[in-house]
Amino acid sequence: MAIITISREMGSGGIPIAQQVAEVLGYKLIDGETLKEVAGEYGLSPEALEQADEKPPAFVAERDEQIAVDLHQIELIILERALKGNVIIYGRGGQDLLQRASNLFRVRIIAPFEERAERWAEREWLDPDYARILVRKSDQQRAGFIKYYFDRDWDNPLEYDLIINTSRLSEESAVKLICEGVKDKNLIEKKNQSKKILTDLILRKKVEIAILSEESIEGYHVELEAADGVITLAGHVHDNKELKTVLAIANQIKGVTKVVNKVKIINYRTYPSDH
Repeated sequence: MAIITISREMGSGGIPIAQQVAEVLGYKLIDGETLKEVAGEYGLSPEALEQADEKPPAFVAERDEQIAVDLHQIELIILERALKGNVIIYGRGGQDLLQRASNLFRVRIIAPFEERAERWAEREWLDPDYARILVRKSDQQRAGFIKYYFDRDWDNPLEYDLIINTSRLSEESAVKLICEGVKDKNLIEKKNQSKKILTDLILRKKVEIAILSEESIEGYHVELEAADGVITLAGHVHDNKELKTVLAIANQIKGVTKVVNKVKIINYRTYPSDH
C-alpha cells in the first residue's frame, strides 16, 4: 500500500488517529518517539534532536550549520524506514521530503484554534491561557519549518489528498477515511516506481550529510542529485582544494558508482588588507 504522511496541528488529535491507523493497517508509525529510539544510531544526541526536529533555523551561523546536519540525519532516518514500506510519517515535512515518490497519501488533520487549545489544556492539565500560547507557538514553529526548508504554505489545502477536521468528525471516522484512502489503486500501482526514487534520495542524503559535516568547506553551497548510484554535483566552492575535498567525500560514500562534477569555483571571500 501507499506511504501515508500526516500533517497535524497541535491539539487536533492527530497522534491517536495515526496510532489507530497504524494498528489497523499493520503500518510502522514514524513519529517523535521513533526518532528518539534510533537517534543515537545516527549520531544524534537528545539535545540535537530537540533543536532540529520540526524547528525553523536559529539564524545563528555556527548553530544553524550543525542544525542542518542534524536535520539531514533526521531525514535519513525517515527515508530509510520509508523504503521498507508500510509506514506512516507523522509530521517532519514527510510529504515534502518524499514529494518525488508517487505513492504518497497526504493527510492533514485540523481543528479550530480555541478547540485545540482547550484540548491541550485538558490533556496536559495546563492553564487555558498558557495552553493557547503553546498551541500558537507550535503552529508558528511548524509553519516556519515547512516554509523555510521546503518553501511551502503549511495551510494550503491543495497540498493534501485528505483533510480531516476533528471538530466535525470522530476519531473512528477519521481512521476509516485514511484506511480506505490509502488503498486507492492509483497509489498502489506506483509503489515499485517509488522504491527507486527512495533509494536515490537515501544515497543523496548520505552524501549531503558527509559534505555538510566537513568543517573545512562551506557545504551548503554545493547542490547534488542522485540517480542509480550516480551523484551529480553542482553549485560552487571557493577553490580547488575545496573541490577536491567535495569530490573525495562523494566518491567515498558506499553505493556511489560515479561522480559527475559540475561544481564551479567562485572565490569571493574577502581577506584582510596587508596595509
